[in-house]
Amino acid sequence: MPLSILLPLVVGGIAGIVILLHLLGLSRQLIIADEQTALAAWNDEFGNDAAISATTCHDGHAALISTASGGQGIVFSMGADTTARYLAGAQVARTPRGLRVDLPDFTAPHIYLTLEPVEAARWQPIIGEIA
Repeated sequence: MPLSILLPLVVGGIAGIVILLHLLGLSRQLIIADEQTALAAWNDEFGNDAAISATTCHDGHAALISTASGGQGIVFSMGADTTARYLAGAQVARTPRGLRVDLPDFTAPHIYLTLEPVEAARWQPIIGEIA
């Protein structure tokens, strides 16, 4: 098949899949509705260090986690799924919309949290050093 036909077919197919997923609502960001959802998300990622408590933020896109080993972590929405990271070595800075968490992890070097001012003030000292 000539490239002049193959290229538009591939681009059109990928665009069609993206549009279909969006129209079906499968591109919405996941909401961490409650503490149990946050604990389950953490335990899926780090089952060997069980989460014992979670504090979700007002928009449901992140949760602070306390673990059985005494560590702190964060679970956050990444598209239609969640991911989790330990907060050891994290630095935090205020942004107009909440906080920016800088992690010593190349897979998720920055996490931007949308938090209300009161919430940001409460989360900032828990997350890490001020950058």
